[in-house]
Amino acid sequence: MTWIQSYNPLGSLYLSALVAAIPVVVLLAALAFFHVKAHWAALLGLAMALATAVFVYGMPGKMAAATALNGAAFGLFPIGWIVLNAIFVYDITVATGQFSVVKDTIAGLASDRRIQVLLIAFSFGAFIEGAAGFGTPVAISAAMLIGLGFRPLAAAGLALIGNTAPVAYGALGSPLLALAKVTNLPLEQLSAMVGRASSMSGSPMPLRRSPAPYPPVRSAR
Repeated sequence: MTWIQSYNPLGSLYLSALVAAIPVVVLLAALAFFHVKAHWAALLGLAMALATAVFVYGMPGKMAAATALNGAAFGLFPIGWIVLNAIFVYDITVATGQFSVVKDTIAGLASDRRIQVLLIAFSFGAFIEGAAGFGTPVAISAAMLIGLGFRPLAAAGLALIGNTAPVAYGALGSPLLALAKVTNLPLEQLSAMVGRASSMSGSPMPLRRSPAPYPPVRSAR
């Protein structure tokens, strides 16, 4: 079956883009404002995406269903398998006590809270992002910062900010691999351009002055 997508089905580029954004808006609103559980919010976003594709963009129903199944399989096997192994390795390090060793080692390199944020949220978080991705570095980095005495909200925010630069290379470059397949552009050129953009957007982040003082140091022991 051959189907050529029209990027402007409503005759207005802005209106078509607004309608195309409905599934994402519904998903984020369900999570942020209505506190719907993640799996139900994902299913709701999927239903809105299928309805938009079929009734607005004219995508054949069988092709839309096949696309949904292909996306689910892609998310389950390559992405899910990477995250599962990352969590498995993390649980092993916690159970054996090696995670505490890593945390104490990084904390022992500097007592300055700003240096700790750079080492954990930015540097170590970037390493975990490349190895696992999909929220894993934020959870691990935030847990390490909390263990060092950071407040939970501040730790989560700093970990999220530190994860914005390396996220394109998450999970062994899965976002770039998917982008290369969708656009049929050379993977090497995409990686180079994303690297340049990430360096420009990520470099000023550690230099930003915090509007509030860091919380007092609390011993993790």
